[in-house]
Amino acid sequence: MKVRWTATATQNRKDIRHYIAAENPKAAADMDRLFVRSAAKLATLPRRGRPGALPGTRELMPHKNYRLVYEIDGDTVWMIALIHTARRWPP
Repeated sequence: MKVRWTATATQNRKDIRHYIAAENPKAAADMDRLFVRSAAKLATLPRRGRPGALPGTRELMPHKNYRLVYEIDGDTVWMIALIHTARRWPP
């Protein structure tokens, strides 16, 4: 399967990286790599995450503070959003 990031999920990643980088650039880069690696693993195990709060979605916790929301569409796994667990989801 292919793994693709929507514009929203990509912006979420950028925002998180920017926020963390203000205090610790290395930690920001490490966290972003964790997100990318976790999403990439869904190419072989797309149902790895639990059923999501929104119908048709699934959720993976790449880190205790972040939720990766995704959906499976044919042979593609779409990353829909990357949200801090303290934030309300769905919005």
